[in-house]
Amino acid sequence: MCRMGYADVFNKFMDDNGKIRESLIGDVRGMLSLYEAAHLRVRGEDILDEALSFTITHLESAVPNLSNLVQEQVIHALNQPIHKGLKRLEATRYFFFYEQDNSYNKVLLNFAKLDFNLLQKMHQWELSEITRWWKELDFAKKMPFARNRIVECYFWILGVYFEPQYLLARRMLTKVIALTSIIDDIYDVYGTLEELALFTNAIERWEISAIDQLPEYMKPCYQALLDVYNMIDEEMARKGTSYRVHYAKSAMKILVRAYFEEAKWFHQGYVPSIEEYMRVALVTSAYTMLATTSLVGMGEVVSKEAFDWVSSDPLIVQASSVVCRLMDDIVSHKFEQKRGHVASAVACYMKQNDASEEEVLIEFHKQVTNAWKDITAECLHPIEVPMPLLLRVVNLARVIDVLYKDEDSYTHSRTRLKGFVTSVLIDPVPISNEKTKQITI
Repeated sequence: MCRMGYADVFNKFMDDNGKIRESLIGDVRGMLSLYEAAHLRVRGEDILDEALSFTITHLESAVPNLSNLVQEQVIHALNQPIHKGLKRLEATRYFFFYEQDNSYNKVLLNFAKLDFNLLQKMHQWELSEITRWWKELDFAKKMPFARNRIVECYFWILGVYFEPQYLLARRMLTKVIALTSIIDDIYDVYGTLEELALFTNAIERWEISAIDQLPEYMKPCYQALLDVYNMIDEEMARKGTSYRVHYAKSAMKILVRAYFEEAKWFHQGYVPSIEEYMRVALVTSAYTMLATTSLVGMGEVVSKEAFDWVSSDPLIVQASSVVCRLMDDIVSHKFEQKRGHVASAVACYMKQNDASEEEVLIEFHKQVTNAWKDITAECLHPIEVPMPLLLRVVNLARVIDVLYKDEDSYTHSRTRLKGFVTSVLIDPVPISNEKTKQITI
């Protein structure tokens, strides 16, 4: 905002020494608003950096002295700023906070709740259809070593796009990410290097005859992958956009090659430099593949030029991948080293720089912060592609912030992720009879 000529908006909060005015400390709601606005910063916006540091410090110190409602709002905001949150999940919390405000609009609130519940019904139907497909694949029995996370995968993609017009896109991307999770576990957990070489070659060939060269346990996954992309191809052919499937397949091939590269490192006991690791690990975050595939089913807003753009590894996709990779490695590296896994970014950086784990985490959090600044900057002036496409990439980063803030909530899904799923997909927002009558009259 400062770069767009609105620096004066924030300068009025500064004293003669360039610091945030101490008089703001007593205005908790004002500080909360400034805190949320400061998350929309880009590199070089020192005023917003100072504002964020100031508001975090003083909001944290104010918490013990606040009323219960304001205290709850502040605690939640400090944990999950709006800019990095998921809209459907944040809506369930905002309903509660808004309803406690004496000036709230009852009719508007109830329309919002009805809209939420109606869309939730649509999402429940979608999930039931996808779950039926998943159960028919029977991966829980055929591949017991892999994570069985179809509901969590749907929640992930619901974070990318929840709007009703993206039903087809959600169905496609949920199936792709679910199969990607299985493939990830084959490479990380179960396959021998020889078996993984066969699977990588089969993906490169991308034809049903390649299935004959695979071990029995790999065949169901390979068959399902080809079936899903054939389904996508048929849908796109009906719409005259078959060219999109080529980009999606290419992105998947690139991802699997990177999985194989990491597998070779693990089986050889090789610890790469942090630079070498990140070149491969940004790909295995799968976010470039997901960003590419997210566009396939979005409709006419997406052009061939948009696929050329996303395939060129633009800054916003790079930054989203950095958020994904580093936040994942920060919270999961100890668990994954115990079960046997390629060296994480944490281990690579510690070895190369003779650094402590604490020093590494501080550095990585800085890099994640800068990646978010790059994401915001890319959204300020959308020129190459329209904003709805950029928003898919932003939302991918938001999912990671929500699921990997303090733990790997995807792998350990019975923790707080279970509550998120319940709020968004199971429990309708309650609407009182009295308020409902006001709408129906």
